[in-house]
Amino acid sequence: MNSYFAKALSELMTEKKFNQSQLAELLGIRQSQISNWLNGKTQPTYSSIELLCKKLKIDVRTLFEI
Repeated sequence: MNSYFAKALSELMTEKKFNQSQLAELLGIRQSQISNWLNGKTQPTYSSIELLCKKLKIDVRTLFEI
């Protein structure tokens, strides 16, 4: 995953006032998965990206376009 995704996700979390645990709970995943995304260790699945966009009310391009 490119670093832009991690940066965009981090900025969105700050904007929406979510910490990793809160976002993980909202998405129904483990907090460690959010941490791995932010650190570039793993990539979210398509369904996770889709759910993330739906829950945060954002367009997928927000996470991937420079």
